[in-house]
Amino acid sequence: MKTIESIPMWDKGQSKEATILNAYAINVSLNNSATFWYGLMSESMELLAQGNLVMDGKDYQLWDADDFAWEFIVKKLSLVIVGDYVKPEPIFANPVIENKII
Repeated sequence: MKTIESIPMWDKGQSKEATILNAYAINVSLNNSATFWYGLMSESMELLAQGNLVMDGKDYQLWDADDFAWEFIVKKLSLVIVGDYVKPEPIFANPVIENKII
């Protein structure tokens, strides 16, 4: 997953911001084409939009690494990657330690 420049999205009557792009290959036909699923998500991981993109022809022949696929996807969707997605660590409140009375 990648973080992207925030884009406004309309979702169920509310304006929301997509800041995360998820994508993976769902069908690869060797020496021919690849179909990618993509999802645009909010910071809270709510799926705001999704779809499929087909890579074929010269693009498919040039695909030799994951970075090329990411660049293909963001170019087709007019997005800008700002970094790799890093899952936030959960925040735990400091536990209250009580002294036992013996």
